[in-house]
Amino acid sequence: MVYAQIPDIIVGRLPRYLQVLTWMLSDGIQTTSSQDLGERIGISAAQIRKDLSQFGEFGKQGTGYSIPFLVNQIQAILNVKQVWNIALIGAGDLGHAIARYQGFANRGFRIAMVFDIDQNKIGREIGEFIIQDIAAMVETIRSADIKIAMITVTAQSAQGVAEKLVEAGIKSILTYAPVPLKLPPGIFIQYIDPIIQLQHMTYYLGN
Repeated sequence: MVYAQIPDIIVGRLPRYLQVLTWMLSDGIQTTSSQDLGERIGISAAQIRKDLSQFGEFGKQGTGYSIPFLVNQIQAILNVKQVWNIALIGAGDLGHAIARYQGFANRGFRIAMVFDIDQNKIGREIGEFIIQDIAAMVETIRSADIKIAMITVTAQSAQGVAEKLVEAGIKSILTYAPVPLKLPPGIFIQYIDPIIQLQHMTYYLGN
């Protein structure tokens, strides 16, 4: 389904809605209201109603939302009813942890291949994967038609790796490298930097 241009801040809240709704469903809860959902997530009921209304009508006044139905609809909106293969670049400590992480299962994603530049690591096992040479990354990713990559390399290497990923046909990059990437339009980048989150938290400790 094609939607009108939706503000990215709204799209960014949908995975959190899906997460909490999935938890509720696992607890045997079948229905919820915007008030209940808002209290669990920490935002207003009005905001939840406004966000969901961007994509259609999912609830009925007086009866609330069917959680199985809402989970199904949000999964469809986020395109996670299919499994997306991911290329992981960087087989250091963080890369090892991500490659072994079991939380991707049944949530729409799968680590499919792992690459590194270190000749001492190439050919070794990391979980269920054999670490591949980054020199072959472009052709390997392109032939597998993978569109998502995760970067766990150093800040100094991140830009060059990202450019190679774009050459390989990658359209979305999740990077742990604490440096902004400069890539062509149309490439979606998400940054994960624990320091930024910690600095956000420490503001409240002093205020």
